[in-house]
Amino acid sequence: MSGINIDKHINHIQNNMQTPAKIIYIAVIALILFPFKELGLPQISAPIALLCGLVFALIFPNPYPKFNKKTSKYLLQVAVVCLGFNMNLNESLKSGSEGMLFTVVSVVGVMAFGVLLGYWMHINRKTAYLISSGTAICGGSAIAAVGPVLKADENEMAVSLGVIFILNSIALFIFPPLGHMLDMTQHQFGTWAAIAIHDTSSVVGAGESYGEEALQIATLIKLTRALWIIPLALATMFIFRQKDGKISIPWFIFIFVLAMVVNTYVELPAWFVNSMVWIAKRGMVVVLFLIGASMSLKSIKQVGVKPLLQAVCLWVVISISSLFVVLETIE
Repeated sequence: MSGINIDKHINHIQNNMQTPAKIIYIAVIALILFPFKELGLPQISAPIALLCGLVFALIFPNPYPKFNKKTSKYLLQVAVVCLGFNMNLNESLKSGSEGMLFTVVSVVGVMAFGVLLGYWMHINRKTAYLISSGTAICGGSAIAAVGPVLKADENEMAVSLGVIFILNSIALFIFPPLGHMLDMTQHQFGTWAAIAIHDTSSVVGAGESYGEEALQIATLIKLTRALWIIPLALATMFIFRQKDGKISIPWFIFIFVLAMVVNTYVELPAWFVNSMVWIAKRGMVVVLFLIGASMSLKSIKQVGVKPLLQAVCLWVVISISSLFVVLETIE
């Protein structure tokens, strides 16, 4: 009976917290979109938005879990496409070309090393494969795309996403200060962030924190890296012998490229470009808040020590090796 009473008490507390949770949730999103500068309020940056989301998740139950999940996914895609309307295709390809070769090498290298490391550490095969995929390509998006192909169960998906999210959040806070400490150029930082940070959302957030050029280069290289989801999914079907696996193709990347083509060869009105940039930058900050708000202590506890150690080892390897290559080859 005491256990039942405790559960009822917890449910009662959570129900009482729903109303303030809804008010704070909506208020934070409103402050991100409209900072009310006339009231002396500062604009919420990408790292602060993620921190707000994390703090919110630790204090309140998420009042809109379905909205939160769908909006964070699709708003990220919309923001990336809108960013394309502020990028010149020729200049972007020229600026990002240095990171393309290392992208190929690092994706294959991280996947191979991650799988072997997982085997050596006696980590569940599918979990180790998912963590390697998220580190090698684009974090949660890669895991979400590859998971159904290898028919990963709910626990394997939760552990993999939890590990990647933890490191991804840390990266958003530490990479920009490290870049300034190392006196990295916009070009260098954008390339490094795209290769070493997991999720597209945090890559864009870190790039925006560092500067406009870093933002554009980081976005371009990261989205090029994300296209590796397709060959990886095909390889996964072969490795795990899954003939009926479903491949999720990131179509929004092709729309992003189309937006760059339009901006390069069509003279767009300034108001339109400015509007697209506003949607891209503010939308991405909202996405980071939503991602933080989706976190929970339960998902953190599910991670476990070994998967976290595997992910940290992979992250350290890709971060240090890419940093060395970037500093040596890019001015």
